[in-house]
Amino acid sequence: MRNCFTRIALSAVALLLSTSLAPAIDVPVKTPDVKGAAKATSNSTKNSAKGVVTDAKAAAKAKIVDINTASEAELKAIPGIGDTYASKIVAGRPYANKAQLKSRKIVPDTVYEKIKDLIIAKQPKKK
Repeated sequence: MRNCFTRIALSAVALLLSTSLAPAIDVPVKTPDVKGAAKATSNSTKNSAKGVVTDAKAAAKAKIVDINTASEAELKAIPGIGDTYASKIVAGRPYANKAQLKSRKIVPDTVYEKIKDLIIAKQPKKK
């Protein structure tokens, strides 16, 4: 019991000393440059917006692959598509839409989510 009381008393004394000595310690505080911070934030926002535009342009430049006409080699060039999935895609043709890769269980959902923006399922023109 005395040991517990001693610990509590020492903790209280330490707390009182630390709070009473805190104002005596002189710690230099550097105030932030508000104008500089605003400029930095503005520049980082502009740079991140440029990155989004660049990513969109890169995606637009990426070759969209038609899953109804692409060769296995063209399909394997899509990130996430290997030999097995390329063979399954070719064997499952024709596709009315690209979502059929998922609904027919040609590729798993995780792979489909990665490739859905890189593929298309064009329909042959009627004569």
